[in-house]
Amino acid sequence: MNKKNLSSTALFVVLSTLTLSCDNSSSNDQPSEYSDKIESVTLLKTTKSWDGTLYSAYPSGQPEISVLKISVPPNKALDWHKHPVINAAYIEKGEIQIERKEDGKTQWVKQGQVLPEMVNIAHRGKTGDKGATLIVFYSGSPDIPLSEPVH
Repeated sequence: MNKKNLSSTALFVVLSTLTLSCDNSSSNDQPSEYSDKIESVTLLKTTKSWDGTLYSAYPSGQPEISVLKISVPPNKALDWHKHPVINAAYIEKGEIQIERKEDGKTQWVKQGQVLPEMVNIAHRGKTGDKGATLIVFYSGSPDIPLSEPVH
């Protein structure tokens, strides 16, 4: 092989290597979970909690929004509690059963669903074998706790 052919071959190999190394595509790419359009889906719009109780007015004073991520292991029960402010929980993963203390009424909420929580009514959540991760949005004020224990 002459010097000119060797140089051309070497240049081809270098350029091919550079081109391939700059390729960010992957044969393992998953299709996007997004469409090509902007979409908005209302997950919850309500004036009452899951048990049918109407919400009263928001507290007066400086408003405060809190968002908590709460993970509950499988087969666990939260302590009885109540919320003095309006809140809603999005079930990110798993499932959880909500139980009202006064009469034992229950409702299961599963991944992808939204639960409009009760205000000033004693309740708790209980998980099954899957456990649950919730994203909870609270609309309160700085001087009001998000949750209070009930005995």
